[in-house]
Amino acid sequence: MDLSGFINSIVSFAQNNPVIAIAVALVLLFFMYRNTKLFFNILFFGLFLASLYYLITDMAGSSVEKKKKLIPEEEQQFDNKR
Repeated sequence: MDLSGFINSIVSFAQNNPVIAIAVALVLLFFMYRNTKLFFNILFFGLFLASLYYLITDMAGSSVEKKKKLIPEEEQQFDNKR
């Protein structure tokens, strides 16, 4: 999953759930207006969590591909027949 795919999933979520997206935007705007320091803390924490999620999914995807390469073709066909 590349960065554009991650952004596309966020945009897709916002388009499919506009009420949740508007509520999150209003809460962030409220924090930005009332307490700028808290807003930036929340923003950086959210960016940290997003990058952590991206890193975990990227590492998990590569391990699945490596596992498929390790299993010989004959065993994969045998597993599919069950």
